[in-house]
Amino acid sequence: MVCLAGPGRGDRVRLRIALLVMVFASLGGCLGPPALRESVLGYDETVNALNQDILLLNLARLSVDRPPHFTVTSSIAATFNFETSGGIGGSLNEGAGTDVLSLSLDARAAENPTFSIVPVTGQEFTQRILTPVGEDVLAFFLFQGVRIELLSRLMADGIEILRADGRAARFLSNKVTAPEDYRAFRRIVLHLGALQQSGRLFIQELTYDQPVLERLTAPPSTGDVVTALDNGLSWRQEKDTFTLTRSVRGRVLISNYDPLSLSDAERRRLNEVAAGRPDNLVLIDVRPGHPGGELPIFAALKLRSLFAMLDFVAKGIDLFPEFPVEADPRTGPAVALVRNPIRTLDVSLRKKPPEAPDGWIRYQGRYYVLGNTRWDRAAFLVLYELFQVTVTDVSRVGIPITIAK
Repeated sequence: MVCLAGPGRGDRVRLRIALLVMVFASLGGCLGPPALRESVLGYDETVNALNQDILLLNLARLSVDRPPHFTVTSSIAATFNFETSGGIGGSLNEGAGTDVLSLSLDARAAENPTFSIVPVTGQEFTQRILTPVGEDVLAFFLFQGVRIELLSRLMADGIEILRADGRAARFLSNKVTAPEDYRAFRRIVLHLGALQQSGRLFIQELTYDQPVLERLTAPPSTGDVVTALDNGLSWRQEKDTFTLTRSVRGRVLISNYDPLSLSDAERRRLNEVAAGRPDNLVLIDVRPGHPGGELPIFAALKLRSLFAMLDFVAKGIDLFPEFPVEADPRTGPAVALVRNPIRTLDVSLRKKPPEAPDGWIRYQGRYYVLGNTRWDRAAFLVLYELFQVTVTDVSRVGIPITIAK
């Protein structure tokens, strides 16, 4: 017959067994979620670092006239198995006042990741990487707070100077191989940056009312008004005549004045000038009589492709380095607060690996190291986001009325 030595001994045994059961129950819960969290965050960090390294590697390739090549991690599928097992054994009344319990615990975690790595090739991607970005992409970055002088130096192939009638008069190339054009381009960009710094730069779509039916003497009926509203039209009365109009959202304008202060006819004319050009040309109208009008600009900023951006930065590493350019004397004092580094994106060459854990790549025995200034980090971030835009289509976003500050 089995007996317990001393009063309350059975309670102590039951308590110990209950505590052990609780340990087993909590072991799996403590092991699973933390491991899963660390794995997911680790994969995310790794994929992000790989994408940045690939961009930097392609800058290195282009700097020595090698073709770029892009590879992306399209998916990661990981299976996590968490197993716990254990046993409790022992004997009672082993000796006077003594209980013997044995405990065995075992926990195992298995992770089986599957990576899908896809070389980005094909006609569609090639067209995207070689096709100039549109004005909506530039406007998107501007409304995220990216400086216009940084975006222009990185994204623009140059500036097309326009006559009053909208015809092209001259093209200022953003290339170091054309030093006079390059200086003039940089001075215009610095002027726009000074306007943005002082909160006097407007970036918005040109909107105006386009007449559909004009100068009707008979007033519209209630049915006419309802039908017009259902079709996005509106009636407008001018003295004794009535006009049916359609609201038009046009091209993007960069200006030193609020375009809404213009008449419908003036906004329509500006939109006609812009609409007569591809959507990678962004109209600029800096007028006298407004802040910054001491340096009037009527031009179009010509945006380039992602390939051209990468090639521009890559050739500036060693082959065609950029040089310093001072602001135009007519630009206001706000230009003193505008950042004006020599290089659009600083990538230096070294013979030894840097101490930093990231921000560099080794290619053909040399180390390509990204600059660590706020400007360089922002410029590389724009390149990274543009690569994402190029790989995956981005839907056109509405551009609100705003003042860039």
